[in-house]
Amino acid sequence: MAGICDRLESLGIILPEAPSPVAAYVPAVQAGSLVFISGQVPMSEGSLLASGTVPGNVTLEEATSAARQCGINALAVLSAHLDGDLDRVEQVVRLGVFVASDPGFTDQPKVANGASELMEEVFGDAGRHARAAVGSVGLPLGASVEVEMIVQVRD
Repeated sequence: MAGICDRLESLGIILPEAPSPVAAYVPAVQAGSLVFISGQVPMSEGSLLASGTVPGNVTLEEATSAARQCGINALAVLSAHLDGDLDRVEQVVRLGVFVASDPGFTDQPKVANGASELMEEVFGDAGRHARAAVGSVGLPLGASVEVEMIVQVRD
């Protein structure tokens, strides 16, 4: 199997520099073989890609794309934590996906698929994970989507 860096390249994904925390927390914490990645919003090149509620301010398609960007940012944090060695990932264990939702909006799972499908594209079967997709009245910085991740790694 090709390495994860090769897989990212074949998918046309260039990991950004790991985003800095916007409050009093750290981007990643490792406990044993589990790495917990703090929630990531859809930042790209210093700008928030999607803000406001879904579908009132952001379409379902835009929110799904934003969830993918959140996943890319989570991978950037994970890569920084692992000194660039994403081949140490044994399993993406869980994603938590939060969607700023208008009242009555119930397609949070469709939005979350943007991040979930990314993990499977990058890690194959090891990218299949448990997940929660939750509606929220608001998210940090006014983001439409936020994604957190738990990953099992080997030494």
